[in-house]
Amino acid sequence: MKKILLTLLLVLVSGAVLRAQEFRVDTMKVSRVDSTLVGRNVLSVLGSGVTVNQSSAMRSALDRYVQNNANKKLSGYRIRVYFENGQNARARSEAIARSVSNAYPGMGVYRTFESPNFKVMVGDFRTKDEALKVYQSLKASYPTALLLKDTINYPR
Repeated sequence: MKKILLTLLLVLVSGAVLRAQEFRVDTMKVSRVDSTLVGRNVLSVLGSGVTVNQSSAMRSALDRYVQNNANKKLSGYRIRVYFENGQNARARSEAIARSVSNAYPGMGVYRTFESPNFKVMVGDFRTKDEALKVYQSLKASYPTALLLKDTINYPR
C-alpha cells in the first residue's frame, strides 16, 4: 500500500512540474516583442476603416512606459560599416556616418572612437533576421561591413 501511495505521489508531483515548465515556456513565447513594429505606432498597422477608442489615461500610460524604459539597453545586433585607424580615419568615419544616415533616415548611426580605431555602426536590431535584411543592402556600398552582436538602445 505504501508503494502505491508513493508511486501515485511521484506521478502527481512530476505532472505538476511538467505543467509548470509548459506554462513557463508559454509565457516566454507571449512576452516576445514583435520587433517589426519598432519605431512605429502600433495603431498605424490597422489600416483605414478601423477606429480605436482609447482613453487618454491608457495613451499616457503607454507613453510613460516608453519614456521610463528609454535608457535601458538590450542585447541585439548592429552592422559595423567602418573600422579603421589611419591618418584620415576620423574624417572618413564622419563622412560615412553622414552618408549612411542620409541613405537610411531614422535608423541609428553610431560613430565611436576606441583607441586607436574609429568605428561606424548602424542600427538597433532586436533579431538577426532584421539585421540581415539591412546588412544585404549595406554590403553593396560597404563590402567590409560586418553583422555583430551588440548592446542596442531601447526602441522609441
